[in-house]
Amino acid sequence: MADQPGWRFRAGTLFETEKQSASGSRGVVVANNPIGSAAGAEILAIGGNAVDAAIAALFTLNVVEPQMVGLFGAGWINIRLADGATVILDNYAHAPAAAAPDMYRPVSDTWPDYMQTEGRKNKIGYLSVGVPGALKGWAEAVENWGRLDLKTVMQPAIRHAEHGFRVSQYLKDAILRQQQDMARFPGTARTFFPNGHPPETGDLILQPDLAASLRTITGEGPDVLYGGALGQTIVDDIQQNGGILTLEDLRAYRTVRREPTLTTYRGYELTLPPPPCASGVHISQILNILKGFDTASLGFGTGDAIHLLAECFKIAFADRAAHLSDPAEIDVPVEWLISKAYAAKRRAGIDMERAVSPCPGVAPSPESASTTHVTAADAEGNIISITQTINEEFGSKVTVPGTGILLNNTMALFDPHPGRANSVASNKRMVSSNSPAIITRNGRPYMALGAPGGVRIFPSVVQAIVNVIDHGMTLQEAVEAPRVWTQGQHLEVESAVPHPVRSDLSARGHDILAVKTVAGGMNGVILDTGTITGAACWRADGAPIALSGGPVRPGVRFEPTADRRDALSP
Repeated sequence: MADQPGWRFRAGTLFETEKQSASGSRGVVVANNPIGSAAGAEILAIGGNAVDAAIAALFTLNVVEPQMVGLFGAGWINIRLADGATVILDNYAHAPAAAAPDMYRPVSDTWPDYMQTEGRKNKIGYLSVGVPGALKGWAEAVENWGRLDLKTVMQPAIRHAEHGFRVSQYLKDAILRQQQDMARFPGTARTFFPNGHPPETGDLILQPDLAASLRTITGEGPDVLYGGALGQTIVDDIQQNGGILTLEDLRAYRTVRREPTLTTYRGYELTLPPPPCASGVHISQILNILKGFDTASLGFGTGDAIHLLAECFKIAFADRAAHLSDPAEIDVPVEWLISKAYAAKRRAGIDMERAVSPCPGVAPSPESASTTHVTAADAEGNIISITQTINEEFGSKVTVPGTGILLNNTMALFDPHPGRANSVASNKRMVSSNSPAIITRNGRPYMALGAPGGVRIFPSVVQAIVNVIDHGMTLQEAVEAPRVWTQGQHLEVESAVPHPVRSDLSARGHDILAVKTVAGGMNGVILDTGTITGAACWRADGAPIALSGGPVRPGVRFEPTADRRDALSP
């Protein structure tokens, strides 16, 4: 079916960007809240590097974007250092030692209630809490690859927790969505319903208990949570309320340095997280399939282009359900999944005129969309792309009284049915779709990006990469461009995808579902001829902040006017 040439991408023909990028020579920080970006820029300005800046942004997002990220959360860290060394740090959560495959009671064996359990105990409350890696990973990043100390990096977060910040519409909407569950827990209600009701946009949120916890960490280090007094306070509350996480679980937690998943696409090199993170495998897999098509000539946003993406996404999700798990539990066939031979086989099965049904028996993936992403780069060549989460909005909804710390609900990422690839198991690490990507060209830093959005993350990152490399978009255009997504059921399309294209896709057999957003606030940086440019999209409060300028020229000193006049006299 022919596409309408008018919908092929030219700047401004299909969509208008809502935000502006920011460029600087000394560094750029992009977070999904401007206060977080400002914290990172502050750290750059006092001599920190990109790693310091990104971690400062995350500590601050713990305060100002609490629905997405926190000390008791988890994630993946992707760093490219100035000397070209690569670091993939898995600081994702895992199940407590006492976790068991039958610890929840599923209410259904079929979708859409497949992941639901009696009392929502895998999602709400103390039994949904996994062993966190956020604080451990952030502290290790600063210690090993930053330039400043942890205490310095945490100062902006402490300031905003103690003195407060103004509620954005984005945060207010999140609180309204979750208020019924949040109100069940006194510590959470105390923070977010200070007057007994949800805050209005512009209201001041104060978090003195969180400020005190952050100060304790600056004085005693992260071990105060991982086995110390702060950890004991949290564990006592969990166990008094039916949870299973123990102090020994916290003591035993370790981050994992993992070998990256590496792939290439049209002359660009990509460094991505490996399993148990799904993104590296599936971004590689999808791009390998796309290599066999002239995606540029298909155009952006055309029926052909969207159909091809959708078919690739369905292949990836079928393979994810069949093969992705904690590699400590099962053998994940990474090399086969990302091989050119396998891509050629799957490519041959794509019919450009007809949508195929997903593989039978593949349950849709359950991952939450509530995550955050930070990207930073500095003039020395250090780049960090870091995605972190407490899983669903406000995690378990539990704030431990007296600490200000929201607990994750990462146990909801497991299949609650025993005997499946992603079933609950003692100390098992969860599969995630976090996609902190770093891209080089001829071995030189080119671009880094990522997004929140659960299972919609890696397909969204693929679309941004294709937008830049194949469709010639700027980074700002690429992160804001309309997105699509499917894992085998509906084909979700954002509102900017025009109706003639939707009709074309329907005629090919896609079940179209119009949505406001696919995934969340993507952000990233792109490096070109000594300038770093950051961009953030309209789907969150994201803002790039760039630092230019520099120190005084060597040898320059201030001289009084009279002395200067004398010095200039003949």
